[in-house]
Amino acid sequence: MPPYTDRLLSLPEYPLAKIPQQKRDLIARGVDVIDLGAGDADLAPPPAVLDRLCEAARIPTMSRYGFALGLMEYREAVSRFMKRRFGQEFNPLTEVVPLIGSKEGLSHLALAYLSKGDVSILPEPGYNSYLGGTLLADATPYKYPLRPDNGFLIDLDRVPPDMLKRAKVLYLNYPNNPTSAIAPKEYLQDIVRRCKELDMLLVYDNAYSELAYDGYVPPSIFEIEGARDVAIEFHSMSKTYNMTGWRCGWAVGKPEFVGAVAKVKSFVDTGTFMAIQAAAATALDECADWIPTNVAAFKERRDAAVSAFAENGFVTAPPRATMYLWLPLPKNIPSAVFGERLLQDEGVVVLPGSLFGPGGEGFFRVSFITSPDRIREAANRAGRVLKRLNAQAA
Repeated sequence: MPPYTDRLLSLPEYPLAKIPQQKRDLIARGVDVIDLGAGDADLAPPPAVLDRLCEAARIPTMSRYGFALGLMEYREAVSRFMKRRFGQEFNPLTEVVPLIGSKEGLSHLALAYLSKGDVSILPEPGYNSYLGGTLLADATPYKYPLRPDNGFLIDLDRVPPDMLKRAKVLYLNYPNNPTSAIAPKEYLQDIVRRCKELDMLLVYDNAYSELAYDGYVPPSIFEIEGARDVAIEFHSMSKTYNMTGWRCGWAVGKPEFVGAVAKVKSFVDTGTFMAIQAAAATALDECADWIPTNVAAFKERRDAAVSAFAENGFVTAPPRATMYLWLPLPKNIPSAVFGERLLQDEGVVVLPGSLFGPGGEGFFRVSFITSPDRIREAANRAGRVLKRLNAQAA
């Protein structure tokens, strides 16, 4: 048999790859497992969306290939959403591209803009699609460490000059996964300016734009003057509407940017099931009043998580967006050790920071995706593990 390619061998293990089987094994042993790993809430999509999916699935033409065009109704709904939510107009035919979830679009973009010798600048810790797309394009990732002392922000002036000179793409994600950090407007203005100067494409992952709390309203990068010249923005139905498994998202930007992604996709997929696109259009057009109710449920879980983990020795400020806590560990406890002990000893799934790369070491991610009572129980179990590990290290 032929050997694996260098591309495949360059890919790290995906953070969530082993967790489903580990959960199955623990459950088979009778363990009460609490999963706070994936950003995959146990909440239902809007009722109107479920009704529309059932209705659309019965229409024979919805089961045909969608191709790159997809369902025009969905493109138009995306355009209306961007106008209503951010005040930004996008031509539904030339400046919108439907995606099978934002994840695949973020990965496929690299195939359009990166080649061997090129560099992408990406956050570490960060969403693994940025790294995966870069490696599959034979390009070089420059992993910028997101740490508390830099506000979990990428500072291009601190990127080595040789890397900056070769950089073609900058991946940014605010509100941020996994750190929950948000980016000040002044920071985004500076990033847009620098990307113009450096002739660099700004890939803005805005998957958490609607999951925000305490009065914070995340912006679109296109609210920043000049961003149209340098940026493409990605959105997802997954988090806002509890539609993670439906795999539906979009990107918007200049025709040449979205067209490049669409061209790559035309060779690797034929689009999301059009009944799902129809349901997504209903979500975007008709469910604005439902979103605050969903966000309120996440806020209740956030508050429960912050207080319960604080009571058990983990201190963090309440995040103003996303569905995650990024919790620090004592310096003498590796995140992988903590995560494995918490899983095996107490049946709680969290993601060690090291799974997001060396830059994530010293932290672990909690997804507040289940009920407040279950989150509190998970925090109590995590506290027990923390005490045992501290005692062993003493």
